[in-house]
Amino acid sequence: MSRPDSHSAAPPRRAFFTQAGAGVALLALAPGVRLVELALARSDDEPVTSANRWGLLIDTDKCQSGCTECVSACNEEHGIVGHGRPETDAQWIRKVDLKDDQTGHELSIPVLCQHCEEPPCVDVCPTGASFRRDDGIVLVDKHICIGCRYCMMACPFQARSFIHEDLSGQLTHAPRGKGVVESCTLCVHRIDKGEQPACVEACHKEGHHALVFGDLKDSDSELATLNSTVATRELRPELALKTSVRYTSF
Repeated sequence: MSRPDSHSAAPPRRAFFTQAGAGVALLALAPGVRLVELALARSDDEPVTSANRWGLLIDTDKCQSGCTECVSACNEEHGIVGHGRPETDAQWIRKVDLKDDQTGHELSIPVLCQHCEEPPCVDVCPTGASFRRDDGIVLVDKHICIGCRYCMMACPFQARSFIHEDLSGQLTHAPRGKGVVESCTLCVHRIDKGEQPACVEACHKEGHHALVFGDLKDSDSELATLNSTVATRELRPELALKTSVRYTSF
């Protein structure tokens, strides 16, 4: 599957944003909301339940053009090394520059797996390698993925990558392998320990606070509060995928 440069506004990358709607009034995140409080760390023998649904809110006004700290943090956290081939290099998260043709408003936003409630990647997988946890995180079981790439074709966000090269220096918390498909896991290994995803942590360290992570089912969390008090939108809402990643201010 062809893939343009990760930090470009090439038409193939822009198509789904255009359909998401342009010219939306810019909105600021509500001040004074309580910081997100993650659930207690889950022990290895404790099953994942539907009591939580993890999600992410991205404020496009706060996301700085030219800043790729979220991308760098993701790559470091999961041992992703580029080979200078943007057409095939793995991209779990990428920055996309957009411009509203009507207003001229420009923005730069991160795009990653949207962790859909109705994920098309899961529907088309012939082996069950693509699956959705009860807490809403969409993952790939590398042990049974056969590399057919049906999920890559089904994903309307072009959020999945195929590993073409042999890998070395594997990380125990992020196993990867040649010939299989992978995508953003929301740093599931961190979530299970009660920690923030690496991209969110990096964004906060930069002082941008464009990414808010939390439990959509916890009405007292910052994420749930923002989702109920500011206008947010999904990418490709016409597909009714009920994504766990939402955007505001565009």
